Amino acid sequence: MENIYAALLLHKLGKEVNEENLMKVVTAAGVVVSPEEETKVKSLVASLKGVDIEKELESASLVSAAPAASGAPAAEKKAEPEEKKEAAAEGLSALFG
Repeated sequence: MENIYAALLLHKLGKEVNEENLMKVVTAAGVVVSPEEETKVKSLVASLKGVDIEKELESASLVSAAPAASGAPAAEKKAEPEEKKEAAAEGLSALFG
């Protein structure tokens, strides 16, 4: 989980999310960098290649901010877009492990 927070912090600061920067942030946070941890960092960086993190965060925010449906007919109408938002959130969660 530390790696995800490190990636988000780097993104927020406008820094490149790469192995070297992630390792610096994780090490600065006091995490002992084991070979397993290095593998996780490499995997995360590979997973984030070509991903627009800002867009993914926006999609995740939309899911958490979606209001609950008050009636059954309204819920049926809104079910389809909500499913798409949930799928986007699931994709984001898979991305960040």
